[in-house]
Amino acid sequence: MGEVNVVLKRSYACVISLIGVIAILALGFTLFGHGTLFNHEKADHAIKGFYIMYGFSSATLLFAIVGAFGVCKEKKWPLIVFAVGMILGCLYFIVTEIFLLVTVPQVKKAIEDEYLGMLPLSNFNESDLLEFHDLQREYHCCGLTSFQDWENSVPESCECGQDSTDSCVDNSRPSNDIQDILDPGPRRIYAKPCLPLMIQQESWFIHLALGITMGFISLWMLSVGLCIAILCQMNRKVKAPNVGSPKVSYLPEPKARTYSILNEALEEA
Repeated sequence: MGEVNVVLKRSYACVISLIGVIAILALGFTLFGHGTLFNHEKADHAIKGFYIMYGFSSATLLFAIVGAFGVCKEKKWPLIVFAVGMILGCLYFIVTEIFLLVTVPQVKKAIEDEYLGMLPLSNFNESDLLEFHDLQREYHCCGLTSFQDWENSVPESCECGQDSTDSCVDNSRPSNDIQDILDPGPRRIYAKPCLPLMIQQESWFIHLALGITMGFISLWMLSVGLCIAILCQMNRKVKAPNVGSPKVSYLPEPKARTYSILNEALEEA
């Protein structure tokens, strides 16, 4: 078995250590997210994703440990198992990348179908209304397509601040707020609708996931390449001298005494 290059071995150790850290962090975030959404209403929709992350992060951590054992003990079978596991991980990431690329054009239609079918906004349940009010305050928008989605009850979360630099419009429609009943004058509310901002936010998350997935693919492929290089060096044959063969030495010039003895033997004969 050939000797493995020290630089190659250390590079491989650094890469699999990074992969192990990523697997531990992914497992920790999955546990935290699962615990946070355990009693949430929408937890049933995300439970399948949690199980997939549990399996993938655990398997990745196991393969990293096997790969580290193989390079430390210079054994072939753990390195082969690691290479096969990382190749399967690359295939999983490639499938995920393709799925995300296909999903990007469908995000706009999916969000529009989900929210526009719930109009008017007064039909939202209490929890959805609280989330939507927070979204309007954060993004300085009002309604899904316009403030008219609130009909005659434009909420306070749509109002522009006194020092606001956002685009605002006057609204003379009455609302259910006590302050507006006491002061029925026109109010300034945000002119931007929230639906395009929601679509933009979802698209940003998908593009972020695309970039992270591409980085994982590159890291996984690098680990496979280093592992294969180590296996090739371990399979390299080293020529060693035969211990049992007699040692033969050659003289650069023949000795004169050898020829004199031969001449004497011929004269006696």
